Amino acid sequence: MESPEVRKSLRLNSIILSVLLASGLNFFRKQSFILEKESRKQAGSFSFRMDVIYKKNLLCNMKRSICLAIAAYAGTSFALSQQRGNDVTVPLHALQPDYLVPYVIPVETSVKRILDRVFHYLDSTTPPVFINRVTKAVVSNVADPDTNTVLKPGDFRLTSYEWGVTYGAMLAVADATGDKRYSDYSKKRLELIAHAVPAFRSLYQKTPKNSNPLRAVIEPKALDDCGAMCAAAVKTLRAGGSSALRIMIDTYINFISTGQQRLTDGTLARNRPQKNTLWLDDLYMSVPALAQMGKLTGEVKYFDDAVKQVVQFSDRMFNKDINLYMHGWVEAMNPHPEFHWARANGWALLAMTELLDVLPGNHPGYAKVLNQFQAQAKGLAFYQTDKGFWHQLLDKNDSYLETSATAIYTYCIAKAINKKWLDAKAYGPMCLLAWNAVATKVNNVGQVEGTCVGTGMAFDPAFYYYRPINVFAAHGYGPVLLAGAEIINLLKGHTFEMNDSSIQLKEK
Repeated sequence: MESPEVRKSLRLNSIILSVLLASGLNFFRKQSFILEKESRKQAGSFSFRMDVIYKKNLLCNMKRSICLAIAAYAGTSFALSQQRGNDVTVPLHALQPDYLVPYVIPVETSVKRILDRVFHYLDSTTPPVFINRVTKAVVSNVADPDTNTVLKPGDFRLTSYEWGVTYGAMLAVADATGDKRYSDYSKKRLELIAHAVPAFRSLYQKTPKNSNPLRAVIEPKALDDCGAMCAAAVKTLRAGGSSALRIMIDTYINFISTGQQRLTDGTLARNRPQKNTLWLDDLYMSVPALAQMGKLTGEVKYFDDAVKQVVQFSDRMFNKDINLYMHGWVEAMNPHPEFHWARANGWALLAMTELLDVLPGNHPGYAKVLNQFQAQAKGLAFYQTDKGFWHQLLDKNDSYLETSATAIYTYCIAKAINKKWLDAKAYGPMCLLAWNAVATKVNNVGQVEGTCVGTGMAFDPAFYYYRPINVFAAHGYGPVLLAGAEIINLLKGHTFEMNDSSIQLKEK
């Protein structure tokens, strides 16, 4: 440790530097203001213009002198700071580094505070109520809705796939913390929708050309309409939710199993942006729903389909050299440009996490899915940055750091540690670093910053590099809640310590 004399010198230098900076710049601003004022008064005088030029040169020299003086004091201060100790008197390896994100072991209470901040924001901005769009009056009985009956607008859409992720995440937080407010959030909104489905279906049949707030529930037209919402509805039903949820669930799962386009081998596909395109996102928009349906009904066909999707997507889209997925694959395209978009890789990892969580260990596809999960986790660990985040394009260090993908990876890796799919010693520290990074992106209001907006598919880099970020990108909220919930479980089941200045799993 530094001596009292050195500490005193450092404090004195700091004071001198602050005073010099403040007084010098204040003097320079005042003189510049006076000179400008005089210039406006006597701008027509040649002699005065010459005097102005002289004074401006003088002030520039004074400014240069101030800067040099400040630099000298700063240099002295820096030199003194380096003299706090040497290799003999101080354990230099123990000096505190200037980390760019907190390098600490989080505690459950601090994680819960972050989650509560997000919860209060979402609970206040996603009202579970129908209103009349014209009068704005609350419609408490939706047994006979008309075309003016809508869900009250908030910051986010209650029937979107992003909110399917959020509903499931709320249930996860409730399980991890025992805080019933979180499960009530999902139950209240999903049951509101479920109970309204029969009446809005009748309205839709009568007025199919009019907008209907539950159209995606009544007649889904894409995996985005139904996959995440189906998985959340099944989880809510399994947690004691209303049997009315089954109407939604059956509509959703029927579309996934029989309505969505597939390749000849049964792989889920789209004709967008090109014919017979595989979107990596669609692993999440299908597999968790299939897995949850298998758990709910006990029917093996749902597990079989879920495993098939993971295996066949991976065969086409997983790069085994770098252990990352490409975002898109087109049947008629050769070669394939590979863009390793972060959130799409997150959807794939999350899909496998959801599947492994309920897939029976004796299922013939269990080992394949687990091996695939472990391979991707290994690839992601390699690309984590010093700030704890991952890049928008995982292998492009000049693309921006993205929050939603980082949160998804945090959840999946923490869950894998807790389930013993991954080694806690190897993956625990990076997982805590990732959570610490994510926590810095939850602002005081409870909004999640740094999330990429909804993203289509492209085969050029500019598209991904310049996708906007926005606090109203709904994709960030469910992942942050999931991450926090599983970090709490991780901290409950494992002990970490600062060992030789680094975060390590503490051996029992």
